[in-house]
Amino acid sequence: FFSFSPRMAQKYVPPRVWQPVESGGKWASINSPVAGARTEEELPVGAHPIQLYSFPTPNGNKATIMLEELCEADPAFEYDGWRCPIDGKQFTTGFVAVNPNSKIPCMTDRTTSPPTRVFESGAILIYLAEKYPQCNLLPTEPAKRAECLSWLMWQMGSAPFIGGGFGHFYAYAPEKFEYPINRYAMETKRLLDVLDKQLAKTAYVAGDEYTIADIAIWPWCGGLVLGRLYSGSAEFLSVEEYTNVVRWARQVDERPAVRRGRMVNQTEPDTTDAAYANIPHVENRHSRDDWTAGAKGAPEGEEPAAKKQKQ
Repeated sequence: FFSFSPRMAQKYVPPRVWQPVESGGKWASINSPVAGARTEEELPVGAHPIQLYSFPTPNGNKATIMLEELCEADPAFEYDGWRCPIDGKQFTTGFVAVNPNSKIPCMTDRTTSPPTRVFESGAILIYLAEKYPQCNLLPTEPAKRAECLSWLMWQMGSAPFIGGGFGHFYAYAPEKFEYPINRYAMETKRLLDVLDKQLAKTAYVAGDEYTIADIAIWPWCGGLVLGRLYSGSAEFLSVEEYTNVVRWARQVDERPAVRRGRMVNQTEPDTTDAAYANIPHVENRHSRDDWTAGAKGAPEGEEPAAKKQKQ
C-alpha cells in the first residue's frame, strides 16, 4: 500500500492555544472561525415553490440532479435554481437565514407558511423524496429504505475525507505535503473499494433500483472515477481498479436528469466530454424551457417573477 515519511517542508509545533493565521490556498480569503453573516443582502426568489441556492460542486450537483429527476418524474414540477458563488455570497444575511452554516446547497419550500428552509445536501434529498413520492427515489419498504438511507449517510460521512481531505491537500493546498496526501489518498481508495464491493452485488448502490443514495454518491465517487474531480487524481488513485464503480458511474451518467443536473449553475458548457455536447449550461435555472433556449444558443431568459426575498 502506501509508505509514510516523517519528512515535511517545515516542522510545525502546535501552540498551547490556537489563533487564526493566513494559511494560503484557494479558499483562504473566505475561511474564518466565526459563523454568521458578513454583509447585508437578500436572496432572489423566483416563481416556483422550490427555491434552490447552490453552486456546481459535487454537493451542489446532488441537489440539482435531484430536482431534475423530479422534473423527469412530474411534467408539472418546476423549480428555481440560483447560482450562489462560494466567494462570499454564502455569508450574506439572506443566505445565512436559510443556512446558518453558510454552505451550499440550501433551499426553501414556499408551499408552506412561513417557507420551510432545508440545508445540508442529504437533508434536501430526503425532504424532496418524501415531499414528491412520485419520483420513487426513496423506497418505502422498511429494509430497502434503511439500506438506501444507510448508504446516503455513508456518503455524508465520507465526503469530508474525499473533498476536505484528499481533494484539499492534493489540489488546493498552497504546498504539497506527503503525509496528508498519502493519508487521505489511502482513505479515498478504501472508500472506493467499499463501494466497488457493494456494486459487485447490485446494479445501483442500495440495490437494483436507482435512489437518492446514487444521487448523493455519484457526484463524488462517480466524478473521481470519470476523471472529473481534481486534475490528475484519476490516474493518481488508479481508479480503473474499481471496475464496478466505473460501470455504475457510466450508467448513472447516461441519465438525462443527471446530465442536466450537472450543468445547472454552470457558466460554461462541458467541452471535455462528447456526451455533453448537446447539453447546454444554465447559470440560473427557472424553467425547463431554459434547456431548449440554451441548446439553440439563445441567452438565458430572465425570471420575470424574481423578487427579493424577505426574511
